[in-house]
Amino acid sequence: MVNRGATALHDHKHLGITIPPGGHVDRDELPHEAALREVREEMGLEPDLLDETRDVSAPAGRALPQPRHQMLYDINVYDGTVGHQHIDHIYYATVPSRDISPADGEESAESWQWYTTAELRNSDLSPDVVQFGIEAIQAAENESA
Repeated sequence: MVNRGATALHDHKHLGITIPPGGHVDRDELPHEAALREVREEMGLEPDLLDETRDVSAPAGRALPQPRHQMLYDINVYDGTVGHQHIDHIYYATVPSRDISPADGEESAESWQWYTTAELRNSDLSPDVVQFGIEAIQAAENESA
């Protein structure tokens, strides 16, 4: 999520890491729809997807927004054995304000922080979070140019 040259990240209490909004895809939901829903739930903001997907002429189909990245993360690794995996579809989007108002049951607004490109580069956040944050800011800047 990008607003005025910064991206929003939150301290995920359960995972103990700082990450952007996200979550699982619900039944009968497409990945990009899940991404937008998670932003609405976790931040209380209406996101605008930065979508570079080309339109395709298909009488019985439609082109879906493509994620900027697809990542495979190993979760619960013990003695070299992977107990669980996450496939992350990384989308970039802008939001109209920085007034975060999470839905009931979500992390509090105080758990969120806005990071500029310089702050991301000088942080101790994980390298992928830094890279995706910087790319999202650049994509938003390119979209508005």
